Amino acid sequence: MPSLRNPGFAPRIERCLGGLSADAGPDTVRALAAFLDRVVEWNDKVDLTAARDDDELVDLFVADAAVVARLHGPGDEAWVDVGSGAGAPALPLAMLTGSRFTLVEPKEKRVAFLRTAVGALGLEHVTVRRDRSSAVSAASFDVAISRATLEPAEWLAEGARIARHSVWVLVARTAPPALDGWRVDRDESYALPLTGVPRRALRYVPVA
Repeated sequence: MPSLRNPGFAPRIERCLGGLSADAGPDTVRALAAFLDRVVEWNDKVDLTAARDDDELVDLFVADAAVVARLHGPGDEAWVDVGSGAGAPALPLAMLTGSRFTLVEPKEKRVAFLRTAVGALGLEHVTVRRDRSSAVSAASFDVAISRATLEPAEWLAEGARIARHSVWVLVARTAPPALDGWRVDRDESYALPLTGVPRRALRYVPVA
């Protein structure tokens, strides 16, 4: 179980966002810090994260969301995050974009954490659903995202089943997957700002 010091996450969050050329106002930074405080608070009893220190925690929870938010841009879209776990990247994305999110997570204790965090943060545009992705109806959301729930190729196929407009695939060193009828229209490689771990975010859209 990781031991996290929880010293006040705002300065690290600001460095993480700045390192990715991502914008967030002070209220959003405070909300992100409050979210990470709750992750640390719950971690010993629920085992929410494998992060080994505070830098890694901030990178894991904030960086992917910051990149996706910048690349995707604003919009009134319905997102689904599959296998939400402790809420990354969906809850930071919801804070950064204001878009509507449904978090799909099968494990009861993690669902309890997610619902507590959503309520405490006042995220009225976020819904938590205890379920597996197989229970999500086809083409029921605009955008789908997931991290580490399935292998990239499996996730792309499942995301394409449930999303109408786009699917985000997040990888490290794995080659990007391919799927007939879908193409990549956003692709950015980056390093997690506080730990230097390589990452890549790809957005797939239907072939016109």
